Amino acid sequence: MTDFRPAYETLILRRERARLHVTLNRPEVKNALNPTLLGELREVIGVLRERSDIKAVVLRGAGGTFCAGADLRNMEKSFSEPPKPGEKDPIAASNREYGTFLEALGSLPQVVVAAVEGYAIAGGFGLVCVSDIAIVTEDCGFAMSETAIGIVPAQIAPFVAARIGVPQTRHLALTAARFKGAEAVRIGIGHHLVKDTAALDAKLEEVLKQIDRCAPLANALTKQVIMRAGTQPLSQVLDFAADCFAQARRGPEAAEGLRAFAEKRPPRWATE
Repeated sequence: MTDFRPAYETLILRRERARLHVTLNRPEVKNALNPTLLGELREVIGVLRERSDIKAVVLRGAGGTFCAGADLRNMEKSFSEPPKPGEKDPIAASNREYGTFLEALGSLPQVVVAAVEGYAIAGGFGLVCVSDIAIVTEDCGFAMSETAIGIVPAQIAPFVAARIGVPQTRHLALTAARFKGAEAVRIGIGHHLVKDTAALDAKLEEVLKQIDRCAPLANALTKQVIMRAGTQPLSQVLDFAADCFAQARRGPEAAEGLRAFAEKRPPRWATE
């Protein structure tokens, strides 16, 4: 079984039964994304794809801030030379990597829960929008801020639009509007609004206990079905969903779940 490193430079990992807590750990720069942090997150995602023993991934930021987006100091120093004639601009290639990363994070078989406080700006905003469940504090600040500094929210925009729809995304992206947790929940970026960090911790535990009740493979397959909705013809989605249903029904989880229901007891995965 592929395992995680004992320690990371920019992440803190904590295993709790079938849960993995992943904390972005660059609090001195409000957990801004740099190549090291993104590389370590990609590595963790690669391991998670092979870990059926982990059902939930909690994404959080150290120091009371979720993520303030890309480290602009790193961006300013990189790619000063223009591309040679006929070559793809390295800025475009580098930018595209973040979209690949968001796609990988959003399609993990585990349930990804974002615990959001402080700020979720630009690239950090994108992280929230690929989570399955987002818990946000009332005073947390959100923004698609890229256009205000003369760049494009190129890789996060499609994921934001999938989360809250094209009209809302156009408004947020084309105004770089800043807003708080209540508005984030109202428009569908967040799912649970809490008062402060203590309430965030309590709601997080409540959500994780709900996830505990669900079978890991059933959740992973359900997630695949849902993510195809609206992106493929309905008949194709339903065909895929039927195959997923058959896979789950013939597997050990369904056998255990049906037996537990008949015996009026929790299934094994709910108590592990």
